[in-house]
Amino acid sequence: MPTVQVGDLKDGDFLLDVREDDEWKAGHAEGALHIPISEFVARYGELTEAAPQDGRVHVICRSGGRSAQVTMYLAQQGIDAVNVDGGMQVWEAAGRPVVTDDGQPGHVL
Repeated sequence: MPTVQVGDLKDGDFLLDVREDDEWKAGHAEGALHIPISEFVARYGELTEAAPQDGRVHVICRSGGRSAQVTMYLAQQGIDAVNVDGGMQVWEAAGRPVVTDDGQPGHVL
């Protein structure tokens, strides 16, 4: 399973958040694409349209379990995808910004 540490992510890296809607609304990484794992296969086209053509997809969830599943699926589709180790819990603990849809400070459920 290809993984990356939160500290290795740079501004501008493409981030796919696969948490559910209530988790996303509480707080997420600014600029991330949100496709809940429960809707992922049906909405797969949204990812292929938004993801950089020759870039990497960094997949994140709360702690790393759901994002690991999506990362494996994407790798099987030939997409350069990596799981963000520790997920949004580590993101928040590392002091990375967590925001709501209106740009206010958020938190991780």
